[in-house]
Amino acid sequence: MSFEDKEIKFDTPNLQDRLRGGETTLDIISNVEDTKGNIGDVGRLMITNLRIIWYSVTTTKFNLSVGWSCVLTMTTKTVASRGRGTTQALYILSISRNSRFEFIFTNLTNSQSKFSSVFDIYRLYQSSTLYREMKLRSSILHEGSLNVLQMEKVFNTLNGVWNLSSDQGNLGTFIITNIRLVWFANINETFNMSLPYIQIANIQIRDSKYGLALVINTLKMSGGYVLGFRIDPPEKLHEIYKELTSLHTVYSETPIFGVDYKPKPDLEPQNNDHLSIDDIEEIDEKKSNEINHNFSAYLSAEDSGEVRRPSYCKELGFAMEKLKEGFKIKDLWEIIPYQ
Repeated sequence: MSFEDKEIKFDTPNLQDRLRGGETTLDIISNVEDTKGNIGDVGRLMITNLRIIWYSVTTTKFNLSVGWSCVLTMTTKTVASRGRGTTQALYILSISRNSRFEFIFTNLTNSQSKFSSVFDIYRLYQSSTLYREMKLRSSILHEGSLNVLQMEKVFNTLNGVWNLSSDQGNLGTFIITNIRLVWFANINETFNMSLPYIQIANIQIRDSKYGLALVINTLKMSGGYVLGFRIDPPEKLHEIYKELTSLHTVYSETPIFGVDYKPKPDLEPQNNDHLSIDDIEEIDEKKSNEINHNFSAYLSAEDSGEVRRPSYCKELGFAMEKLKEGFKIKDLWEIIPYQ
């Protein structure tokens, strides 16, 4: 089984056209350069609920895929383009198979909010792990009731289910939803398990020292657990087995990954993909810090208490409140292009 959110891939044929089941494209950002890997090549960023994809619009063999689970840190930096003024670059530090990778995606237009959706989608991915990961002894219940996820529907609740993980067994409750199987002990709800169907390798009915049992094997990436449950009577055991097998089969084809993103309206005009690429340099951070210091100093400076009436400013061409003593209009106005 493929887990695109846990992998980094390079130059996969037709990568952008081969999304897996349940994976959806949430945003596409045009006019983006892969500055470290394919400098000088205009491409697009495709942001899905599982990963971020960059692909060239001029050379089909150049692309890359970074799974959200591989991302360690992500930030933007302001850079200066000699042809278009200031713009942004997206820096991603990631790890895969004990190797670290840094990616830099540079916006080839002067939009300052170009990468905002990337951060929004990544935060949604981080906050939706229960859709994709097995959890043991986690806060999934409140006073015996399941904390139902946003896209979750409860199909069945079954009391009197024995968890056979210990010699004496533990009596508890099954909750079957469209996304996962939950079990918790009746005497201690913190002893629980949340198992998404996507992490199940197979489901069987097998003999055990307790009689017939429902046996669930999890994938190796979930720990490779063998989970046994005793359900009485046998007719009920077979009924639950059929229900879980059916849900697992359907879910494996079209999983629900839990990233519910509502795109913001795009108020900026789209630009031609085939732009020439100017030399780009990162803005001097020392200079930026100095400007920020001047602005902060003005805001924190004590006011003398006098009424500072508006007056006409020749430099700006409009009336403004008189500045505090010791400051010049240049000190404050120069901060604006770098915000």
